[in-house]
Amino acid sequence: MAESKVNDILVFLSVVETGSFASAGRAFGLSRSTAGKAVSRLEDRYGLRLLNRTTRAISMTEEGQRLYKQGLAIQAAIADADMSMAGGEGIPRGTLRIAAPDALGRRLLMPVVRQFQQDWPEVRFEISFSDTLRHIIKEGFDLAVRIGVTLPDTSLISRTLMTDRPVLCASPSYLDGRETPNRIDHLSTHDLLQFSSVGQRQVWVLQDATEFWSNAPGQVTLRLDNAEALREAALAGMGIALLPSTLVKDDLAAGALVRILPDVATGEVPIVALYPHKRFLEPRVRRFIDMLAANVPGH
Repeated sequence: MAESKVNDILVFLSVVETGSFASAGRAFGLSRSTAGKAVSRLEDRYGLRLLNRTTRAISMTEEGQRLYKQGLAIQAAIADADMSMAGGEGIPRGTLRIAAPDALGRRLLMPVVRQFQQDWPEVRFEISFSDTLRHIIKEGFDLAVRIGVTLPDTSLISRTLMTDRPVLCASPSYLDGRETPNRIDHLSTHDLLQFSSVGQRQVWVLQDATEFWSNAPGQVTLRLDNAEALREAALAGMGIALLPSTLVKDDLAAGALVRILPDVATGEVPIVALYPHKRFLEPRVRRFIDMLAANVPGH
């Protein structure tokens, strides 16, 4: 009975992830109706509705979300057991779910994803590119890339991929007719573009030759929750932005953006990979993190 229940839970996970009873059934060599009966057995066993079914879509109920979270733990435990018996190496396979910041994430991840799929064709990817912070474990991600995280959740492991030095920059069109700042206090006469997300506003802390760190003065005329949108605003001549050097290095080299106060220190920002704390890390996660770390700029 316990084995049957575990199998039904694994089928339920597949239904949720594929959005289809037919696709979930195929993954287990079952028919659509057999996959549906597996979910129905779980609902009868728990006395709860796990899925809302319509002719167009399948969605989890609140109870279904709880079982999905627990099911992921069961799935991970099975994978851990397989890896332990196989000596911990294993061939990367399955679906790798990643959360990453939008603009910088695409620049860092996509070349690695392309190479990884060539090396390990049995791995599929599901990637969420968003500057909104995601709950890694609750939302079922295997890995997240974060900017500026120093104290992650204790249930997560942190691995620093690189350290970025943000740069103050503006377009030549913005500076045309304006006095280019040569001291931090000169920023007070300029339009500043800053990042803001979920009520948390970016604060520029700068250090000049006096060795004292200070908050940048100035009028913030635009706040955006997306780094790529901030870059585009700077390119459009809307003000001065503080952006990751990795994101704007090509713009600076092409002259589309100009560095402001190049001798002023803007601090260092770690870019880290976060993943759930497990005794045995799935081969697809471990190998992808290693490849990502080996291919980030400046490695």
